[in-house]
Amino acid sequence: MDQEKIEALIKDFENRPIIPTVGASDTLLLEENDLPWLMSPDGSQTQLLQVDLNQGLWVVKNRFMPGFAIDKHYHTGSVFAVTLKGEWYYKEYPDEVNKPGSYLFEPAGSVHTLMVPEGQKEPTEVWFAIYGANINMDAEGNITAVLDAHSVLDGYTKYCDAMGEDCSKLIVNGEQPYKK
Repeated sequence: MDQEKIEALIKDFENRPIIPTVGASDTLLLEENDLPWLMSPDGSQTQLLQVDLNQGLWVVKNRFMPGFAIDKHYHTGSVFAVTLKGEWYYKEYPDEVNKPGSYLFEPAGSVHTLMVPEGQKEPTEVWFAIYGANINMDAEGNITAVLDAHSVLDGYTKYCDAMGEDCSKLIVNGEQPYKK
């Protein structure tokens, strides 16, 4: 690429508007243990890292025990996943196994049932960035639960409060309905 094209490209980037995120400040770093892992009745664990209420985004790390399964569900927005430890797959796509280092993109509306192999010796750990709502369904396709950025934030912070856990480092952008 010649210098003139490079300078035109840089000028184009400089002239693009920057859309600020409400509530954003400088970069924010979370260390591995800055936020608590919360245990669910099904044995899974969740560490909520960030919620952007304006974009309907929540970012979590989940730990799933061998043999764990999540109800059949779909998302109203895109989902991005990076597998950190262990393996998992969707019941609907059993040959596409996510392993450490795997990246998965889920388009909005993709229906799937997350499964963790039973024979695994260690928990599976996955980082998810989820936009929109998570719609859980029963075997007949009836909606059984709906989760979104607001309900995840509310549930996580209330659970932390009840357990005496500190979640003050949780990154929250946007209008907050929940205040301590």
